[in-house]
Amino acid sequence: MAFEGLSDKLDAAFKKLKSKGTLNESDVKEAMREVRLALLEADVSYKVAKDFTARVTEKAIGEKVMESLTPAQMVIKIVNEELTALMGGTQARLTEASRPPTVVMMCGLQGSGKTTHSAKICKMLKGKGHRPLLVACDIYRPAAIKQLQVIGGQAGVPVFEMGTANPVTIASEAVKLAKDKGYDYVFLDTAGRLHIDEQLMQELKDIKAAVKPHEILLVVDSMTGQDAVNVASSFNDALGIDGLVLTKLDGDTRGGAALSARAVTGKPIKFVGIGEKLDDLDVFHPDRMASRILGMGDVLSLIEKAENTLDEKKAEELEKKLRQNRFDLNDLLYQMEEMKKLGSMKDILSMIPGLGKKIKDVDIDDRQLDKTRAIILSMTPKEREKPDIINPSRKRRIAAGCGMQVEDVNRLLSQYKQMQKMFKQFGGNKGKPNKKMRRMMPPGGFPGMK
Repeated sequence: MAFEGLSDKLDAAFKKLKSKGTLNESDVKEAMREVRLALLEADVSYKVAKDFTARVTEKAIGEKVMESLTPAQMVIKIVNEELTALMGGTQARLTEASRPPTVVMMCGLQGSGKTTHSAKICKMLKGKGHRPLLVACDIYRPAAIKQLQVIGGQAGVPVFEMGTANPVTIASEAVKLAKDKGYDYVFLDTAGRLHIDEQLMQELKDIKAAVKPHEILLVVDSMTGQDAVNVASSFNDALGIDGLVLTKLDGDTRGGAALSARAVTGKPIKFVGIGEKLDDLDVFHPDRMASRILGMGDVLSLIEKAENTLDEKKAEELEKKLRQNRFDLNDLLYQMEEMKKLGSMKDILSMIPGLGKKIKDVDIDDRQLDKTRAIILSMTPKEREKPDIINPSRKRRIAAGCGMQVEDVNRLLSQYKQMQKMFKQFGGNKGKPNKKMRRMMPPGGFPGMK
């Protein structure tokens, strides 16, 4: 995950501060030297890292911090505040035109994820009740139009194309169509290049002049290191971008270049891509990302993700079954499927305050969920509904059906019985849902069994 290395190194620097009862100026400066090195190793540009630590040092050696009962915590608080400010301070929303349609021009180098993320943002907007339109303005890359049509179809968003006509004409005609047909967002998927050249920039300038987009978003690959800063700076100088979309933030990337790109352009990060699926897109919250980098969790994003992903009606039905002690293996299977939608177990647990650092070195194997799922799917509907009927011969058949051992089936049934006892103890049979039971249930269900 992006920023993981930065998070580890900052944690090590703060541990040294926490071990001291009182702090002096020398302690703070030594800690900030380690913070600066951590930022540089994470691909943050030298100037940005230097300015960041200078601001933190200035605030941290103030009288209030030095004389406080927990000076180390005060320093961490300042780092958190400055890290949030470095990433933009507050959430930057997508511009919305006073008179639809809102025209959004997507630009970036070839391979940055521009086409995919155009569809991702459109899918997110559609889920909020909007009517977006995707426009194929990349007439150069082989199969670019076809790619947009395919992912547009997957996102349920229509695609406007005019083959290899002039991109300026395509963009202008798309905006006219949007006005006539009532689309409230128009996303222009413009052409990219392997590197910046004058021909590309002139085309983008011509499109901008013709349709006057309300928003110009630059898509930046988080894995390109310091090149991301140069790309962002060049596009901003030529076009005057309004925001950044960071892709591949889920990969093995140091992530610091993204912070530098924001600092160099002065433009906010609006969206981050966190996976390959069309739903793997997050609105960027600087304060939440700062908390995650510092190992403080991000429970708000977890709650939002659960609300957007999980079926509220199904959850109420399940809660009713739990209170009546009618929870069966079909319900467990459903809960595991819902949990899987939220991401890996390690990612989910890392967003819970206090757990991030504790599970950092713990090996959490998501394949265990798949094994449990396979066992349940090897059962008949009646066996899932009434696990008590599963006798030794049925266990052997179930184990053979999923390619596992009878011991694995026994383990699952044993843990299911333990769950039943827990629900009977805390759920009750009447009245309102038991608060104690609610607190025990993780968002989306149970993480599987080991």
